[in-house]
Order: sequence, then C-alpha cells, then structure tokens
Amino acid sequence: MAKRLRGGYTTGACVAAGAKAAALYMQDSLTADVVEITALDGTRLMIPVKKIEKLAEDSLAPVIRAEVVKDAGDDPDITNGTSVFVTLTLARSEDDLKAVPGVSVRHENILFEAGEGIGHATKPGLSLSVGEPAINPGPRQLVHNSLLEAFGSPRPCRVRIDIPAGRELAKKTLNPVLGIEGGISIIGTTGVLRPMSEEAFKESLVPQIKVARAAGFDTQIFVPGKIGERIAASWGLPEAGMVQTSNFIGYMLEAAAEIGLKRILLFGHIGKLAKVAAGVFHTHNRVGDARLEVLAAYSGAMGMPGEGIERILGAVTTEEALPVIGEYGLEKVYEVIAARASYRAERLIFNKVQVGTVLVTLQGELLGMDDRAREIGGDFGWSIK
Repeated sequence: MAKRLRGGYTTGACVAAGAKAAALYMQDSLTADVVEITALDGTRLMIPVKKIEKLAEDSLAPVIRAEVVKDAGDDPDITNGTSVFVTLTLARSEDDLKAVPGVSVRHENILFEAGEGIGHATKPGLSLSVGEPAINPGPRQLVHNSLLEAFGSPRPCRVRIDIPAGRELAKKTLNPVLGIEGGISIIGTTGVLRPMSEEAFKESLVPQIKVARAAGFDTQIFVPGKIGERIAASWGLPEAGMVQTSNFIGYMLEAAAEIGLKRILLFGHIGKLAKVAAGVFHTHNRVGDARLEVLAAYSGAMGMPGEGIERILGAVTTEEALPVIGEYGLEKVYEVIAARASYRAERLIFNKVQVGTVLVTLQGELLGMDDRAREIGGDFGWSIK
C-alpha cells in the first residue's frame, strides 16, 4: 500500500500565521506557540510559531516580529525548514501606507514590505506588476483575512517579510527565468501545501510562456531542459524567448495553443524529441520511451539492413546508436524524424500553432531539422554551430 503523504503549508500561510501571532501578542502580550488560520479554500491550518518578540515599545505603533518555520510536509519544496520572519506595525496615518515601487505594495488596509530575501518582478506576464514585490495576490488576501480574525475589525498596518535564505534559494527555482529578481516569491493559491502532484508541477511551468509572450515573443523556443537551453543560447537564439518544458512537452504545447502563440521551435537532444516523433508527449523514460525504436524504424525505412537495426535496438542510449546510423550514411534520417516530431506536435494541438524541430547531440552538434525550424531560426538570426 502506498504511503499517505503528509501535507504542509505555503510560504504565504507562514506569513499569515506570523502576522496573526504578532497581532495577538500586540493586543494582550500573550505568546502563541501555535496559531490557527483559515486557508483561502476554507481549510483550517494549525501553524507553530517559533518565536515572537517586541522590537519597539511605542504604544501607538508597537513593532512585533514573529518567526515561523516553513513545513512543506512530504512535498519536495526547497523552502522546507526555512525561517520566515514577519514584522507587524500599526499604521499611525495614511502616509504610513504609501507604497514604494520595488519595495512595498498595498492591499486593502495593509502595506506589504519586501525585506531580505524577497524578490521583485522585473517582467510582465505574471500576476504581479513590474516592480512589485514578489508577494502574490493569494498570500496578500490570506494575511488580510488572518489579521481581521486577530483584530476583529480592519486595522491599518504594515507587514514586512524577511526570508534571509531567500536570495540563495531563489537560484534553485524558475524565478530567474520568470523575471523575479533579488529573492524568492511569497506564493500559494490557498495556503495549503499538498505534496507536489505532477499536475501542480506542470502548472508551475506555464508562466514561462506568458512571461516570454509579454516580452514580445509570439514565437518561442521550447527546450526540455538545461542541455537544450545551453545549446540554443550558443546558437544565438534569444534566452528571453526560451521555455523549459521538462518532460511535459505535450502539456506545454497545449498551453501554448491556449495562450495564443504563433510558432514554436522544439529544440533539444534527439533522445527527448525522437519520442515526440512517435507521439509520446510525456517524455520521462518511466512513462514513455520509444527513442531507439524511432531511430530503428526510420533508419529501416531508409534502407538500413536488419543487422544495423538490431544494433540500434541493442544500444543503451541514443548517443550509442548514432554512430550506427553514420556507418550506413543515413544522416538524412534526422531531418525526417524532426519533420515527424513537428507533424505530431501540430496534430496534438489541432494545428493551432506552427511547430519546427531541431535535433542535437549532447555536445551541441546539429543532427537535423525541418523546414519550419530553418524558417524560425532564420527569423531569429541564429548562428548554427
């Protein structure tokens, strides 16, 4: 029987819990070891509070800071175990609630301030305006609701968020691609963190398309991962127009069609994109793997004898199979496979987007491409290695 995975709470829920704990302390000087908040989907969350301290004694505008440690449950979240510091200050006047671009943003009667380790948006296409702190709308509302629960009525206040480890953690996320600079994002749609499902991971990839489109790229370069991205960049293709699909090429193609892209250049290692030629759009090897079968079938169709086909099918990797194709002088097969990958991709999305495909080796050597890829690459002014 599969183990039941334990849920947790988001960074946004940590901020809300810290704000509520600080508000309760502000009213009666009681230190709460655990606070209860209501997630945006109605779930009640009990969140431990590590520490509460008073930073200023001003009776009119006391300053209280709470520390909450992120618990992601069994979700592989890079922020798990990270301390989130929330500083709550009552506003004395409307001037205290004035936002400073890149530093703070107002939501209802609360001014949110980005402290250490919190990023800010530098590209359009997200749920944040350019220049705003990376504190998403969901967490803002969750903090607002939690403070309302604590105070009993709306109280104008300032909420500062600090995550000292945020700048380093952000390097391990998609934030740099999405244009979030300077730290991590305070995210979460509801506040409840359920162990990462495949669906949730796929959804986290889609904003790349929106950001690139907002930057003017109706034609984008889809790369399965870092290998394709590195090689595509070395050819002079614009990094701002690149989107990492991971293994979810089909899902990302469908998202691109829905968003309204005009053209897509599939660019990557033949081991990934040969699967697309076979109609395999989830390319993880445990889900769908037809790499060697594709190479063998198309090579056989171009005249490779049985002995060569057997050697391809007996290979462990596509890189091992490539020299066999070279021995028989059948390098043209790569153009055929590229064209087939584009055809299958366009068919998946009912020809709503034009697709071209480029196949490369791990070393960045060009194996083959189709005519659409040549057209797209030429429009980008690439320099083929």
